Amino acid sequence: MESLFVLKGQLQRFYAKYSKIVDKTVQFVLALVTFYMINRDIGFMKELTNPVITLGLAVVCTFLPSAVTVLAAAVMILLHMFSVSMGMAVVTAVVFLIMFIFYIRFTPKKAIIILLVPVAFMLKIPYTVPMAFGLLGTPAYVIPITCGTFVYYMIDYVKTAAPTLATAEDASAVSQVTAQVTTYAKQVFRSKEMWVVIAAFAICLLVTYTVRRMSIDHSWKIALLVGALLNILIIGGGDMILDVGASYLELIGGNVAAIVIGLVLEFLFFSVDYSRSESMQFEDDEYYYYVKAVPKIVVAAPEKTVKRINKRENVSETEIIDTDEIRRKASVQSAKKHQSKKRQETKNGGKTGNMDHLLLTQSLRKEFDLDK
Repeated sequence: MESLFVLKGQLQRFYAKYSKIVDKTVQFVLALVTFYMINRDIGFMKELTNPVITLGLAVVCTFLPSAVTVLAAAVMILLHMFSVSMGMAVVTAVVFLIMFIFYIRFTPKKAIIILLVPVAFMLKIPYTVPMAFGLLGTPAYVIPITCGTFVYYMIDYVKTAAPTLATAEDASAVSQVTAQVTTYAKQVFRSKEMWVVIAAFAICLLVTYTVRRMSIDHSWKIALLVGALLNILIIGGGDMILDVGASYLELIGGNVAAIVIGLVLEFLFFSVDYSRSESMQFEDDEYYYYVKAVPKIVVAAPEKTVKRINKRENVSETEIIDTDEIRRKASVQSAKKHQSKKRQETKNGGKTGNMDHLLLTQSLRKEFDLDK
């Protein structure tokens, strides 16, 4: 377990150092997956399903704000719908326009959640979204999750009704478009399954958010379990009462996947040691305060000590020694040292003799008053 916390610390340091690169990489992958899923699930306009267009559009959106990715996905959905039914494209465009006017332009950074919901539905893990944002977000995330659920069910209805619309013929083009708009609006906005899912997601997010903020041990794990049970109970109850046609296998499997992903999020963002928690109480002039302090789990990365051992190789060599040459060199060096010493003594002796003579002369002159 300690190695996992060390790995977590390394990931945090890596992200702190390369955060811009990581953010842009995630944005590129999300845009690429979104465009691919739209082309795969709708794909009525064959020109847009070209992989080169999908990849190029994802690259362009990577270097632009995340709200541009949402707008690009909305335009792609509208073009696919327009190739099948003008009435569907009109209703979808109105819905997208309302989302943009009342939500996206005020919170452009949260608009990316609208894309996450349809992608999660297409990957069969939609219950992950409300539980994840219940752990990491606030109740305000109910709005983008609801909008994303609307988008998914509009796409799902178009995918189901497209063959019927393509073969339908009517005497008047205007009446045909009117009939398509009416049918499409009724099918989407009166979908019992969609409203049950929206209610389940909203309640799950709010309850998960409330429980994980409670001052109890293992609040995140309890919030995950409660959120998963609420999803199963609400959607399962809606199926029994309203006959929405829910798949129980996907319902249970999706919530299990949501719990696993939630545990990963807890490990990354809320690693605490409840065994060392402390409760404190203090007061001021107006209030009494009851505080519970739970320390975070922090594991220092082990320091690596590198020892370098240089192996010395024993090299044996055979050398022929000329003794006469060595003696000759030694005698020459000895003679040079002797001569140098003699010259130094002679020099020092000369200086000493001159000094003695000078002192004797001065003494005699002083004694016999010769200076006068």
